[in-house]
Amino acid sequence: MVTITIQELTKRFSGSVVLSSVDLQVAAGELFFLLGPSGCGKTTLLRHIAGFYTPDAGKIWFDDEDVTRLPAHKRGTGMMFQSYALWPHLNVAQNVAFGLEERKRPRREIEHRVSEALEQVKLDGLGSRKIQQLSGGQQQRVALARALVVRPKCLLLDEPLSNLDAKLRLEMRTEIRQIVKQHGLTAIYVTHDRDEALSMADRMAIMDAGKLIQVGAAPEIYLNPATRMVAEFIGETNFVEGRALRESSRVGFYDVETAFGVLRGRTDATWQPASGQPVMLSIRPEALTFSSVLDSPNRFPGHIIDTTYLGATVQYLIQVQGGPQMKVCETNPQDIRLPGEDEVRAMAAMGDVVILRK
Repeated sequence: MVTITIQELTKRFSGSVVLSSVDLQVAAGELFFLLGPSGCGKTTLLRHIAGFYTPDAGKIWFDDEDVTRLPAHKRGTGMMFQSYALWPHLNVAQNVAFGLEERKRPRREIEHRVSEALEQVKLDGLGSRKIQQLSGGQQQRVALARALVVRPKCLLLDEPLSNLDAKLRLEMRTEIRQIVKQHGLTAIYVTHDRDEALSMADRMAIMDAGKLIQVGAAPEIYLNPATRMVAEFIGETNFVEGRALRESSRVGFYDVETAFGVLRGRTDATWQPASGQPVMLSIRPEALTFSSVLDSPNRFPGHIIDTTYLGATVQYLIQVQGGPQMKVCETNPQDIRLPGEDEVRAMAAMGDVVILRK
């Protein structure tokens, strides 16, 4: 278990800035996610922590040790790759043992630790199997066992579930989190899958263009996005353009003029919109309802133009009168509303309307 501190880390490839003065601290025992679109720099940052890349500027610390230029094999990290990177000519036990053999550990110790690691990932008894004889989920567990067997200070995972089907991904999310917590590991997990991040992370960082845009716990980022990019990336949302009018009569809320009326919302508490300032409102589909919301002026009159039934939920697309198209999501639907010209009215609580800088 180790605290990882990154200070002003910068990296360029062929003159292009891939990481730009990144500052981050991951606490000991934390399962931390790096989340962002392809090319945002998340895997590059992970590879710096692993020791595969050397930064152009900045420092990386493991507790009080500066590891910025320490070779990868001396950092005490366990790495799990997207492709698993398993040796097809070696059996399961030999693949798991590879890191220990590189470290020249005694044969008896290697056998004991390999057996222990396979038991941790529920593959005990399969040590003699060939890699080609395993399912995708089992191969993923072999890769995890190989990372764990060296008893790393921290576990680094680069999109480890992307090659699995949906059912296996759900199972492995739980198992990876349990293993990390049971063994008190510090773990950094790279993904572009927001559901993985929301369901597994203690904290996460949203990255874009080589920078950390927002860092925090999953509920904090989902409910209080700092930018339009964060709001859009971390979940479905509706955007409404507007212009700030004034601070409302309710402390902490602001009135915003839109093309179809005045709405009331809040910021993430780090800034206050000035009167007349162009802003963007973010409203999650599940925050909208066709029921009445007490003490809220946020009304969206219109008609339904599309209905998508998903069993546990139903999603509606409504055309707001004089405004944009907006998604509404209802859970456990009883009566399904069909598209048509009949007027409907969606509403949202004031606290569910987030005002963003435009």
